[in-house]
Amino acid sequence: MIKKKKILFIISEDWYFFSHRLSLAVIAIKSGYEVGLLCRVSKYRKEIEAEGVKVFNWSINRESKNIFKETVAILNIVSILHKFKPNLIHSVAMKPVLYSAIASSYVGHQKSTSALAGLGYIFTSRNNFAKIVRLFLIICFKKIFYNKNNKLVLQNPEDRSLLLDLNVISKNNVHLIRGAGVDTFSFFYKPIPFKNPIIMLPSRMLWAKGVQDFVDCAEIINDKKKIARFVLVGGPDTQNPDTISEYQLEKWNNSGVVEWWGNQDDMPSIIQQATIICLPTFYGEGLPKCLLEGASSGRPIVSYDVPGCREIVVNNYNGFLVKSRSIEGLVKSIIMLLADNDLCIQMGKNGRKLVKNNFTQEIVGKETIQLWEDLLKA
Repeated sequence: MIKKKKILFIISEDWYFFSHRLSLAVIAIKSGYEVGLLCRVSKYRKEIEAEGVKVFNWSINRESKNIFKETVAILNIVSILHKFKPNLIHSVAMKPVLYSAIASSYVGHQKSTSALAGLGYIFTSRNNFAKIVRLFLIICFKKIFYNKNNKLVLQNPEDRSLLLDLNVISKNNVHLIRGAGVDTFSFFYKPIPFKNPIIMLPSRMLWAKGVQDFVDCAEIINDKKKIARFVLVGGPDTQNPDTISEYQLEKWNNSGVVEWWGNQDDMPSIIQQATIICLPTFYGEGLPKCLLEGASSGRPIVSYDVPGCREIVVNNYNGFLVKSRSIEGLVKSIIMLLADNDLCIQMGKNGRKLVKNNFTQEIVGKETIQLWEDLLKA
């Protein structure tokens, strides 16, 4: 009997794994892997285990800076590595990447792939705190990613170029896999609703996702007469310091400027209610899943012209790229779409085609598993 190869996903939150990486785990299981997951368990254990993934609870807090708690989190990884004995680690996001690298040094030789869905504000901000943290990360990355057994997966070429320019990684150790992949069968094309049009921002409710710009845009467009509904879909991320409070979201909702629908489980049907998907993010994105899902559903998409977004928004083809922080540009683009149903339909069809050719779960899964196989053979 051939012994199965084991892979351990290390991810901060079960909800993130459920929405962004469960499909990859399922493809891995079908490809003959035994899959484990170390994460902070909240409410998705049963759904994840039902797909054949072995779940381990992780005492991680993304917001914590307490040395004792962070040490415990690293020791948790060490314990699970001894228990599960994976052939390969696949960690996602900054803390899991750094902590799994530290833990691996205690258990000996360990092969790993690390995925960063965007470099975040640390690599783009000019404030002094970000500069200090960036210097620390550069030192850590050099230590981790000049090792041939550690591969880094990025989602857009700008992030790749930035890290190569900073000389923190070997060119052979960084790989571009665009996004987490879209389930095009769930996010399928359905005719765009034009009566009582809805402009939708589906995302975590963070300031850097451009939520305030979206609200300002709604106020301008509906100033004299309400011509469209502006809807926020998603909840606060309480472990992120950039989160928007529930109080503020309720305040906007009660004002009538925008509607806040909160977290929704059935995102395919939610996105199908939208006329236009809009994400005016200035966050350090990898490749925004909500834009991929919007395009897969045949909706025109509008975003700021920033790394990650420009990977899926092809200007004047399946949506509009707007100069970052230009509310005037957002207003102009949305009004143009609201005035031209045929343009919306054509852009929606173009977006669906773009996703099916480049961004499906199957494409991303195949590319990722090939990377794992190459690493395990090396």
